[in-house]
Amino acid sequence: MRFWIAFWAILKKDMLTYYLKPPNLSWGIVFPLAWTLMFFIKSGSGFGDIRTILPGVMALSILFGTTSMLAVTVTFEKKGRSFERLLLAPIPLETLMLAKTSGAIVMGATNAFVPLLMAAFFVDLSGVTWWQVASAVALIAVSSTFLGLFIAVSVSEVFEAQTFSNFFRFPMVFLCGLFFPIAALPICLRPLSYLLPLTYGADLLHGAINGTAQMPLALNLAALAGFCVALFLVSLRNIQRKWVY
Repeated sequence: MRFWIAFWAILKKDMLTYYLKPPNLSWGIVFPLAWTLMFFIKSGSGFGDIRTILPGVMALSILFGTTSMLAVTVTFEKKGRSFERLLLAPIPLETLMLAKTSGAIVMGATNAFVPLLMAAFFVDLSGVTWWQVASAVALIAVSSTFLGLFIAVSVSEVFEAQTFSNFFRFPMVFLCGLFFPIAALPICLRPLSYLLPLTYGADLLHGAINGTAQMPLALNLAALAGFCVALFLVSLRNIQRKWVY
């Protein structure tokens, strides 16, 4: 029970201190809204095109929201030495880091539903497989958050975290099949696509919303879950190597 009390205390502190601040709340609304409007205006092909670009916009909203927030908050606390004090708490490191990342997961998943709600006003979303959408949003949020955690524990300055984040994020925009199929990429780049977790999350969303998935559902779910576990374990190992031992 004390572990859950500690988990809730850390999550509540992070939500109040970082994620529920007006700038972050407005960013969570404006950023996915801007992405949606940008791609809609660029396409110029009518409201029906919103449904085609919706999976990519949702995935981008989660990716940028989670990695930006977590990379900044953890790096900021490391610099202020409060992260080291948190590591002294008498709870397992796994519980501690799950609590530390839960706020970003919640905010990232929330970001995904901003473009979804916007699209609902303009296009018919009947036929969408909602449980698959929820699964994809949750797994993308978790894997993106753990990617942000990996980045945050690997650097010492906030600007380094942002630069390192962009090293992963911007290639994902073009390599993960968000707005055009991976088959349209040069052959030499296609193997890189399958090494990125967002590829499988985007394919899940495409299948759930438009029925255009390129890979089996079980493969997408298993690959995303595997990336979540791997990124979390690597991040824990870095924390143990740098601060615990």
